[in-house]
Amino acid sequence: MPSPAHADFSDLAALSWARGLPVAEREGHLLWVLPAGKKLPADLPARVQWQAALRRRDVKVEDLAVTAQALDLPAGGRMVLVMVPEKGCFERLTTLRSAVSLLLEETPAEVAVVVQAGLDAAQEALYCLWLNGTALPTSKRKLARRLDTIRYYGPGGAEDFAPAQASARANALTRCLTALPPNVLTPTDYRRRIRGLASRFGWKREEYDFRRLKKMGAGAFCAVAQGSSRDDDGGGAAIVHLTHRPPGARLRVALVGKGICFDTGGHNLKPARYMLGMHEDMNGSAVVLGLLQAITELGLPIAVDAWLAIAHNHLAPDAFKQNDIVTALDGTTIEVVHTDAEGRMVLADALLLASAGKRREAPELILDFATLTGSMHTALGTRYSGIFASSDEWAAAAVRAGRESGERVIAFPLDEDYEKALESKVADIKQCTMEGEADHILAARFLKRFTHGRPWIHMDLSASSCDGGLGAAASRLTGFGVAWGIRLLTDRIT
Repeated sequence: MPSPAHADFSDLAALSWARGLPVAEREGHLLWVLPAGKKLPADLPARVQWQAALRRRDVKVEDLAVTAQALDLPAGGRMVLVMVPEKGCFERLTTLRSAVSLLLEETPAEVAVVVQAGLDAAQEALYCLWLNGTALPTSKRKLARRLDTIRYYGPGGAEDFAPAQASARANALTRCLTALPPNVLTPTDYRRRIRGLASRFGWKREEYDFRRLKKMGAGAFCAVAQGSSRDDDGGGAAIVHLTHRPPGARLRVALVGKGICFDTGGHNLKPARYMLGMHEDMNGSAVVLGLLQAITELGLPIAVDAWLAIAHNHLAPDAFKQNDIVTALDGTTIEVVHTDAEGRMVLADALLLASAGKRREAPELILDFATLTGSMHTALGTRYSGIFASSDEWAAAAVRAGRESGERVIAFPLDEDYEKALESKVADIKQCTMEGEADHILAARFLKRFTHGRPWIHMDLSASSCDGGLGAAASRLTGFGVAWGIRLLTDRIT
């Protein structure tokens, strides 16, 4: 088996259908999903043992809708029992994830799943299994056994589970790319991997490399990339444009992602504790790739232009500095205040490219994703992500998609008077302020300038990683934004 560092990120466990009910004693690993209630069903295998175990643990039957329970079977297998809570999507996914984790901690190659709680519960249970049964990249010589097969007993057919499977596969792509170490996922390697994805899914691809962007006048992007320059190539930096044009498209969307493969902070160097993990600063671009893959795989009638701003933010003699003044693609001059606010710089030129085009080809919505500001972490922690929208309608749609997908977001203000803090005496706009107050809002106001009035939602991915997992994801890396984006766009076209 190939190392997960080089494996196919879309390689999920195979699903097979079974009839009747399994005999628990003959199963290796078994997940049993019940509707909320106060009694165990009469046909539950090992019912007597379960009653004794719950009594011994002082657990009521209805508590299974909060915390799943495991029963180790005499033959060496494990049975996990869970009830689906009558609550929102996030709570359901959290409970199902806890159940799945009790099985997967034993690294089974095969799991049997019985769902007696309806089709929606089945879709969510299988989503959790597929998502968490995927191994993240590792360089360990001893690899854990992967989940290969799910035998399923319950309602529904293959077409009912295609959306959950595509969403899990897209989430896996996002998390696996984000987990790759920075000496593996360099800008040059990232572009190579994107070429492979484009070839596989039939996306049209165009790469704006450093030299081309410099000639075009993309001074905001090139200011960041020039610190990694080698022979005027920006260390492999580029804005990569992917195009997906399905027949009968009913919506035109531009997806923009921050792809900083490692962020030192530049001349305003990060302390060691804050630089650790900065290979994950490309997560926004990985969310875009995951979302584009899901749209393609599901055959959604959505025309997509994806713009990935890929670079390093390095410390070097040629790196951009405080008080530099650079010019973006549209001629806007920007006063550099802090070199660790590089994300909004590379996104500025990417957003300008995304918002350009003739009226008939212009996006009806721009979505950008970025691990952008520490102040969003301060505001929300790691259990929500913050969004900013160009209209109340889009803000409401974004929050609703968060509730429906289990990836919760909250809308922040974007009022015009915030931008007064970004007034510059020597340029059209400051990149940020030194005070840092409400930096997540100031960053959004800065980015909005480069959307040229297009409908737009910006997600600051404070929930891209969460210790202990979040929602459906048991790993620290969550893949947040993929399921949310699928729900937002699906709602728009239905």
